[in-house]
Amino acid sequence: MVRVGVIGGGQLARMMVPPAVNLGIDIRVLAEAEGMAAQLAATEIGDYRDAETVLRFADDVDVITFDHEHVPQKILRQLVDRGVAVHPGPDALLYAQDKLLMREKLSELGLPVPIWARVRTEDELQRFLDDNGGRAVLKTPRGGYDGKGVRVVSAAHEATDWFAAVAESGSDDGLLVEELVEFRRELAQLAARRPSGDIVFWPVVESVQRDGVCAEVIAPAPASAGRVADVAAQIAGDVASGLGVTGVFAVELFETTDDRLLVNELAMRPHNSGHWTQDGSTTSQFEQHLRAVLDLPLGATGCTQPHTAMVNILGGPSVGTLTDRYADAMEIHPTVKIHNYGKDPRPGRKVGHVNAAGDDLDDVVYQARAAAAFFQD
Repeated sequence: MVRVGVIGGGQLARMMVPPAVNLGIDIRVLAEAEGMAAQLAATEIGDYRDAETVLRFADDVDVITFDHEHVPQKILRQLVDRGVAVHPGPDALLYAQDKLLMREKLSELGLPVPIWARVRTEDELQRFLDDNGGRAVLKTPRGGYDGKGVRVVSAAHEATDWFAAVAESGSDDGLLVEELVEFRRELAQLAARRPSGDIVFWPVVESVQRDGVCAEVIAPAPASAGRVADVAAQIAGDVASGLGVTGVFAVELFETTDDRLLVNELAMRPHNSGHWTQDGSTTSQFEQHLRAVLDLPLGATGCTQPHTAMVNILGGPSVGTLTDRYADAMEIHPTVKIHNYGKDPRPGRKVGHVNAAGDDLDDVVYQARAAAAFFQD
């Protein structure tokens, strides 16, 4: 039996388990702590930043992949040096781990990105603001996700604390500043690439963010057939080949008010924008990821219904659990699929999602939103 090791015990690892079972794959998870979302497949508990722990975990699997992108480069390269198959590999993950390096590489490849700069001082930040409309988006190069490590600024002194933290860390990397893009909506292009080079694309989707967190996804993105879909897929293909990405990955995009597509973020793993594929595509992103990292033929990525909507369950109920509310949600919305991450409710936390699919976009979106509302107070 082939063995896949997943570093990270979150909901992405959890959702790889059903397709692994269906395919007869022995999936093993290195979880950070007891009781995490992927506890059903957690064969080891340990720190992914500890080389001995990671190397020991890798000794008993055929390929290593990830629930997140935070494993240190030094450990990733030790795995490769020992002959472990790592997908995506360290040379690709480098650009998902460091936003400054990502912007530099994408610019070098000629891919469309917002106007950006590396700033190490408040004076440099102020000059960027003066040259770009007086407001900008400031990001920490590492560690940010779901709106964390991102700040809109209109004066350099608003980032004094971040510059002080960088100085205290001893790093000379600085911060990433980008133009505040005028966009009409956010899109995401999900794709999968095998080590042998084959690549497939799902339809481009529209994502709705609230407080920096993905709240809803509509697949395919309305009014995206033709140029938008073609350009999004071309960008993702160029990212995959230019950075050497393997496995499932997502390219988050801005569709600007002047009809351009700009790369916002990269995720080199299954992604929130692809959860709709569990119930709306021939091949889910989680099955596809397993196929890709094992260099197996990739599955079809077409839609099984004209429209699918995914709505995240954020925070969860203030009293009790998601399962306490199943009966009412299932009774009123029998066509909606519920995905529970097994996490304790907490304000703002992603604890699950629902998918609805069908012929009528307005009804599909309504069903998904209404079902998700049963689990949120």
